[in-house]
Amino acid sequence: MEFTQYFQTTRLRSDRAAIKIEWIELVINHPIRELIQEDGRIRRWASIPEADGRFLRVVLLEDGKTVHNAFFDRSFKL
Repeated sequence: MEFTQYFQTTRLRSDRAAIKIEWIELVINHPIRELIQEDGRIRRWASIPEADGRFLRVVLLEDGKTVHNAFFDRSFKL
Protein backbone atom coordinates (compact mmCIF):
# COMPACT_ATOMS: atom_id res chain seq x y z
CA MET A 1 0.00 0.00 0.00
CA GLU A 2 1.25 3.45 -0.91
CA PHE A 3 0.16 6.84 0.42
CA THR A 4 -0.02 10.33 -1.04
CA GLN A 5 1.57 13.25 0.77
CA TYR A 6 -1.96 14.61 1.29
CA PHE A 7 -2.94 11.43 3.17
CA GLN A 8 0.18 11.54 5.32
CA THR A 9 -0.48 15.17 6.22
CA THR A 10 -4.19 14.78 7.00
CA ARG A 11 -3.51 11.62 9.02
CA LEU A 12 -1.90 13.87 11.64
CA ARG A 13 -5.25 15.54 12.39
CA SER A 14 -6.89 14.44 15.64
CA ASP A 15 -10.02 13.16 13.88
CA ARG A 16 -7.93 10.97 11.52
CA ALA A 17 -5.10 9.76 13.77
CA ALA A 18 -7.22 6.96 15.27
CA ILE A 19 -7.84 5.33 11.88
CA LYS A 20 -5.78 2.15 11.81
CA ILE A 21 -3.90 0.98 8.74
CA GLU A 22 -5.55 -2.45 9.06
CA TRP A 23 -8.96 -0.77 8.79
CA ILE A 24 -7.85 0.93 5.58
CA GLU A 25 -6.69 -2.46 4.25
CA LEU A 26 -10.06 -3.98 5.16
CA VAL A 27 -11.90 -1.30 3.19
CA ILE A 28 -9.61 -1.70 0.18
CA ASN A 29 -9.89 -5.49 0.13
CA HIS A 30 -13.53 -5.94 1.23
CA PRO A 31 -15.60 -2.87 0.33
CA ILE A 32 -19.36 -2.96 0.62
CA ARG A 33 -19.57 -0.23 -2.03
CA GLU A 34 -17.28 1.23 -4.65
CA LEU A 35 -17.66 4.35 -6.77
CA ILE A 36 -15.32 5.65 -9.43
CA GLN A 37 -15.21 9.44 -9.52
CA GLU A 38 -15.06 11.46 -12.73
CA ASP A 39 -11.37 12.15 -12.08
CA GLY A 40 -10.66 8.41 -11.91
CA ARG A 41 -10.19 8.20 -8.16
CA ILE A 42 -11.83 5.25 -6.47
CA ARG A 43 -14.03 5.55 -3.37
CA ARG A 44 -14.55 2.44 -1.24
CA TRP A 45 -16.56 2.02 1.95
CA ALA A 46 -16.79 -0.63 4.66
CA SER A 47 -18.16 -0.83 8.18
CA ILE A 48 -15.56 -0.97 10.95
CA PRO A 49 -16.88 -3.05 13.90
CA GLU A 50 -14.16 -1.78 16.28
CA ALA A 51 -15.33 1.78 15.56
CA ASP A 52 -18.95 1.14 16.57
CA GLY A 53 -19.82 0.03 13.03
CA ARG A 54 -19.11 3.43 11.51
CA PHE A 55 -18.37 3.50 7.79
CA LEU A 56 -14.83 4.25 6.71
CA ARG A 57 -14.37 5.79 3.27
CA VAL A 58 -11.03 5.24 1.57
CA VAL A 59 -10.18 7.19 -1.56
CA LEU A 60 -7.59 5.61 -3.84
CA LEU A 61 -5.82 7.14 -6.80
CA GLU A 62 -6.52 5.82 -10.28
CA ASP A 63 -3.89 3.08 -9.81
CA GLY A 64 -6.15 1.40 -7.23
CA LYS A 65 -3.37 1.02 -4.66
CA THR A 66 -2.32 4.50 -3.52
CA VAL A 67 -4.37 5.83 -0.60
CA HIS A 68 -5.24 9.50 -0.99
CA ASN A 69 -7.75 9.91 1.84
CA ALA A 70 -9.45 7.93 4.62
CA PHE A 71 -12.15 9.16 6.99
CA PHE A 72 -15.33 8.10 8.73
CA ASP A 73 -18.16 9.07 6.42
CA ARG A 74 -21.08 10.30 8.51
CA SER A 75 -23.33 10.73 5.48
CA PHE A 76 -22.88 7.20 4.04
CA LYS A 77 -26.11 5.23 3.66
CA LEU A 78 -26.50 1.59 2.63
